[in-house]
Amino acid sequence: MASLIEFSLFAPRINGAALIGSFSEWKETPMQKGEDGYFRVQVNIEDGTYQYKFRVQTKSPNFKPDEWIDVIDPYATDVDDERTVGIVRIKDGERIVDTYVWQYDDQPLPQNHELVVYEMHVADFTGGEVDEHRRGKYVDAIEKLDYLKELGINAIELMPVNEYPGDYSWGYKVRHFFATESSYGSTEDLKRFIDECHKRGIRVLMDGIYNHTDEECPLMLIDRNYWYYEHMHYPEDPDNYWGPEFNYSNYDEKLDVKPAWKYVGDVVKYWVEEYHIDGIRYDAVRQLADFEFLNWLATQAKKNCTVQGAPKQFYNIAEHIPDTSDVTRPNGPLDACWHESFRYFAIPTICGEEFDLENLKQVLDPRRQGYETTINVINYLATHDREHLFRELGDRGIFDEAAFTRAKLAAVLLITAMGVPMLWMGEEFGEHKRKSQTVTQPKKIAWALLERQENKDLFEYYKKLIHLRVNNLALQSDNIEFFHENPDANVLGYVRWNDQGGRLVVILNFSDQNFSEYKITHFPDAGTWQDFMADCNVEASSEENQNVLITDLKPYEAKVFIS
Repeated sequence: MASLIEFSLFAPRINGAALIGSFSEWKETPMQKGEDGYFRVQVNIEDGTYQYKFRVQTKSPNFKPDEWIDVIDPYATDVDDERTVGIVRIKDGERIVDTYVWQYDDQPLPQNHELVVYEMHVADFTGGEVDEHRRGKYVDAIEKLDYLKELGINAIELMPVNEYPGDYSWGYKVRHFFATESSYGSTEDLKRFIDECHKRGIRVLMDGIYNHTDEECPLMLIDRNYWYYEHMHYPEDPDNYWGPEFNYSNYDEKLDVKPAWKYVGDVVKYWVEEYHIDGIRYDAVRQLADFEFLNWLATQAKKNCTVQGAPKQFYNIAEHIPDTSDVTRPNGPLDACWHESFRYFAIPTICGEEFDLENLKQVLDPRRQGYETTINVINYLATHDREHLFRELGDRGIFDEAAFTRAKLAAVLLITAMGVPMLWMGEEFGEHKRKSQTVTQPKKIAWALLERQENKDLFEYYKKLIHLRVNNLALQSDNIEFFHENPDANVLGYVRWNDQGGRLVVILNFSDQNFSEYKITHFPDAGTWQDFMADCNVEASSEENQNVLITDLKPYEAKVFIS
């Protein structure tokens, strides 16, 4: 039996629109424009799956005035971009996205301060181990979730999964904001991936691209200057222009609406409610540069993030390069910022190029940079935009055992610093491929490296550290103090603690010197401590009104002691 199904298009400034689709043998059905700026029409449709699009009198300057063109629905939840159509599904007389039934919404998930994040590009996460032409989909990523669980990962940050042009990209030029990237699988596949993550206690954060779009985003084709800046937002900075930019300042007085706010707000609400995501990483926040809008958007995301009617934890993260505490709460709009300065100072230090104690202390204790809490920063050594550590080491002539030694030192630095640690996929076992020079060429991670003992050992090292971070409250706290500084020897010591009395001491040797019976002065306390990596007990003594621990320090070695 057919049911009346409504189709609508918000386009206040255009003069005409019609609906065409497979349900009407592609005959035009005129749409009526209301005073609210919407074109609407109701059509009798049987249950099933159909193709459709709108025919509109465009107001975009790329066309003749009021020229009729065909566009995909900007709110289409599934698309066939090759055929330039949206896809609509009707079941029991209602529009649906799919029939997926969530199974694990009631599973407990970690809080923001407990997170260890893993940045993932779906297309490149799988395939390098079996068949690069077959894998690289949501269902393949599901097969690897137990691996991530074993590693200790409890949050995955997905690079963009909105529909983008073509079948391979990093996804940062979104064409269809409500549709999931079809080359990765179906809407049900993505939901199953997220559900399986939740089953394992892993939160899913989504990359949100709200600064710019693809040139053929339907909004561009319908009425460019209604949603976008007419010209480049920052003409003085052309190197950081990635496509048509949303104009969050544009205000429609007649309808009392900011068009870009409305659209992107609807996008975020949809993804939070439909896909049960647990956070958003906001791309290009420095270029977007509208904190009022970001505050509103982040608030909307949290308001719509519920489980069975009860609020659940959400994480709003800025990619703002250079990083700044201005973008983080309590004074800024978002919860956290990608901590680019951590990498900026950590990499030269690990590579032996410099030892600037003050800069290092600033990024290990981000409160010195104006951040207030541990959840305000996301620390990392590499991202999709930055080279893997092993590539950085190799470019400086550091290979083999020396490289793995420094990678373990870097791992301790990353996991024990104040802030939320994040790994770029493959970092945990020593991936060393150079990052893609173009976003259209696949770059599968080399899973075969795990067959080598030294790479497996690095994985196990990360695994041990991550499990320590997840289970030790001191590493989730806002507490860090530098108690031992030796700039002549390039040695630094700090202590982390929690209010329940747990303490953890980190000693880092950033030199190529071997120190036998190195005296760590001003040690937090005398008595018995556990050498975490060696899995043995050591004694700290009291000497001349200060506590001292004596230990051997190999070149570029890190030690962790737990009380």
